[in-house]
Amino acid sequence: MNAAINKDTQLCMSLAGRPGNFGTRFHNFLYNELNLNFIYKAFTTNDLQATIGGIRSMGIRGCAISMPYKEACIPFIDEMDESATAIQSVNTIVNDQGRLKAYNTDYIAVSQLLNQHNVRRDSVFALRGSGGMAKAVLCALHDAGFGSGFVVARNEVAGRALAQAYGYEWTDDLGRIRPELLVNVTPVGMAGGLEADDLSFEPDFIEKAETVFDVVALPAETPLIRHARLKSKKVITGAEVFAIQALEQFILYTGVRPTDEQFKRAAAYARG
Repeated sequence: MNAAINKDTQLCMSLAGRPGNFGTRFHNFLYNELNLNFIYKAFTTNDLQATIGGIRSMGIRGCAISMPYKEACIPFIDEMDESATAIQSVNTIVNDQGRLKAYNTDYIAVSQLLNQHNVRRDSVFALRGSGGMAKAVLCALHDAGFGSGFVVARNEVAGRALAQAYGYEWTDDLGRIRPELLVNVTPVGMAGGLEADDLSFEPDFIEKAETVFDVVALPAETPLIRHARLKSKKVITGAEVFAIQALEQFILYTGVRPTDEQFKRAAAYARG
């Protein structure tokens, strides 16, 4: 176990509209495992600028950023890493002696998972959503070599701009198109939300797909993932994304890379 909390303990945190326990359990497990004098706590806020200012002024070492703050936090950051600049979306802030630098480890996680699950690069995809996380996923798809896809978004301005930035198409309705890869990057299916029990894609689309990818991490088995498993589809879960991006955050905060075995145990504990 790590030492008791003291004046030298470094605080890391997460900031989300709907805070969960995955990151808290993941990071604190590894702090204990590696005997690091850190502690991690999840928060939300009704004053984003003040909260980011507090990270700087109180010496909070790092902060994970989730919906809906991934883009809104950018004006309050001192420096953007290439990973965040390219996407204009932030999921990680590191505080180095009062200077806040932003990163995006979501991109790393999505890229790794597309490879691990051997998703065909010639698949036509449909990505539902147009926010900060959608940018990270779409950029990862583009860089992985996916040539044909659609951004499905009710907000035409945001959806069209996102699609065109990477050479894809925007639509608010797939019509008769039945993509091989479905990706949900909206809060539909997220625990505690108004649409917690809903599917982000209709059953007929799931039936025709080969792979279903839901970035929602809570619950680990969203309605979309459960339905896809029932139809024997290949699935990629938000819990997988969350674990890999959290590992990269852990390394940025502490400078320590856990072993593969430690990572697996931390992820399993976080999901428990």
